Amino acid sequence: MMAHLALSQMAVTVPVGSDLSLRRSAFKASSINFRDKSWSPLLTLDLKANNSCLRNRHVICMSVQQASVPKVNVSPLELEEATEPPLNLHKPKEPYTATIVSVERLVGPKAPGETCHIVIDHGGNVPYWEGQSYGVIPPGENPKKPGSPHNVRLYSIASSRYGDYFDGKTASLCVRRAVYYDPETGKEDPSKSGVCSNFLCNSKPGDKIQITGPSGKIMLLPEDDPNATHIMIATGTGVAPYRGYLRRMFMESVPTFKFSGLAWLFLGVANTDSLLYDDEFTKYLKDYPNNFRYDRALSREQKNKNGGKMYVQDKIEEYSDEIFKLLDNGAHIYFCGLKGMMPGIQETIKRVAEQRGENWEEKLSQLKKNKQWHVEVY
Repeated sequence: MMAHLALSQMAVTVPVGSDLSLRRSAFKASSINFRDKSWSPLLTLDLKANNSCLRNRHVICMSVQQASVPKVNVSPLELEEATEPPLNLHKPKEPYTATIVSVERLVGPKAPGETCHIVIDHGGNVPYWEGQSYGVIPPGENPKKPGSPHNVRLYSIASSRYGDYFDGKTASLCVRRAVYYDPETGKEDPSKSGVCSNFLCNSKPGDKIQITGPSGKIMLLPEDDPNATHIMIATGTGVAPYRGYLRRMFMESVPTFKFSGLAWLFLGVANTDSLLYDDEFTKYLKDYPNNFRYDRALSREQKNKNGGKMYVQDKIEEYSDEIFKLLDNGAHIYFCGLKGMMPGIQETIKRVAEQRGENWEEKLSQLKKNKQWHVEVY
């Protein structure tokens, strides 16, 4: 039986993310509310159809969303032609001067600390692949080396190679503002704030920024098998590279990469207000239930099976049987976030492996040998 679209007008909701990301695409946004993370109806289709569904009960009516999930066209497609990732196109002594496009607060009022989404215009002159990093040189003098610029700070890129406007000219960073507290007074000590993170979070559209890179091969997304499974584990801003992966998999229409496997994201943050890009991830979950899974570990809101705080390693343990089976079948597993996340995760995985009667050191060695194990911590 043929399915007919029989409504005279239909609003289609498509993901815009947190960054006006469809502004230069074929869709035109009528309203975007970033701060409350809403999804806005962006496209109205005039189908010029009669109401045959109402007259003929034997005809199935489907929404556009059910019929096919809309994806965004990207350009330039020449970005797909390179066989090797771009590396260190701009070195610290000759950085590229890019321009800040926008700075948006990502977290809600109850989140501890502030995390910002920063879009940078590189004019197509600093291309990158998903999973790579940019270096940022904050303005000013290095206090440890008078007369010299600050050292480079590395940040994982939080967008696909086409950027938030899908034209290959921007890159996005996910940056948590680093602040320090006086142990005696308990108050914030502005004299010890993180130089680069505060520079980025305080930036305004039009400000100039010195960037280097791109760098990194460890977190590149393997695309030789579109049916592969990718298990992504992040704490906080470590979610940045995964946002790039997932936009490429589920938001963008990339002729040379049609993802049909499984992407499984574990994100650990303090509370609901601390969730990053949750609107995008929730939308993928709705649109691609067979290809995307999304598990959150909220340490200040959820309890683990022992009644303690729920950390990302507790979520991993919860699904350990399934994760181990997927790894045995060739799944890739990624870890990104603060360096302190890894000991707890490794300890949990080792314990689970031993409970299964497996030697974790041998298994880890095999995963690394097979290039299934990807770790980037800072």
